[in-house]
Amino acid sequence: MNADMKILITGRNRKVAKDICDHLNADRDYWTLKCDPGKKTLFDMLLAELPKVIIVCLGGESVDTVKTYDVLKNASRQGNCTIIVIATEEDEKFFINNTGLEKVLFLSRPVSLFALYEKLSEIEKEIASKKEKNLNSFREFVNENAIIDKKKKHILVVDDDTEQLIHIKEQLEEFYTVSVVKSGEAAFKFLAKKKPDLILLDYLMPEEDGPSVLRKMRTVDEYAEIPTIFLTGMTEKNAVLETLTVLRPQGYIIKPSKKSEIVAKIIDVLG
Repeated sequence: MNADMKILITGRNRKVAKDICDHLNADRDYWTLKCDPGKKTLFDMLLAELPKVIIVCLGGESVDTVKTYDVLKNASRQGNCTIIVIATEEDEKFFINNTGLEKVLFLSRPVSLFALYEKLSEIEKEIASKKEKNLNSFREFVNENAIIDKKKKHILVVDDDTEQLIHIKEQLEEFYTVSVVKSGEAAFKFLAKKKPDLILLDYLMPEEDGPSVLRKMRTVDEYAEIPTIFLTGMTEKNAVLETLTVLRPQGYIIKPSKKSEIVAKIIDVLG
């Protein structure tokens, strides 16, 4: 199985999705995954699986169902994956009029497997070429800490609730670069690669809660000074206030919160 060529198949037209999945499994050595076209499910699959290709099989769409696929925007924009939309001429026009995605490839129904396989082979060659180039070419290092960064500030959101992650990401990405993870463990893996300007940290999480994550961060010099704001429900407010005096985070935000409240709090901390 080709682990570099992971393909996620989704969409409301389950018959077309199943047919494509069956053909890919029978004809090609690709890693294929299927998921329902729900916003939460797609978001979780993107985080967990990092597919190189997403095939969306349209059928009986409404404005809301088309908007669901906007959750793929960041992956598409950053060039992390290719989105292929399988549609009739009517569905294609409807999708174009209502989508927030910036770039997709359309493939008409009935599906030409030859055309699909040709495009997948092309993508596979591009991935292999980039991999080889990365191994053999010069690799430049730019010390981000030594440059005055005029780009958007980078916010890391840590929360085990997918809907909450989607909600906050949509609220903030107009003003900030936003990364999301679903656990303390995933947060430390992220921090090992990149240091954000601020962390929004869920107070209550299974396995390892927010205070525990913050305590660990304070023991590591590289992470100790990262501004951190707790995300908390009203029921935990008193516990959070006690934690503030011990761990001294930069504050807390009561969930659910308005966009203006979150942005105002971040501005208080980052300026």
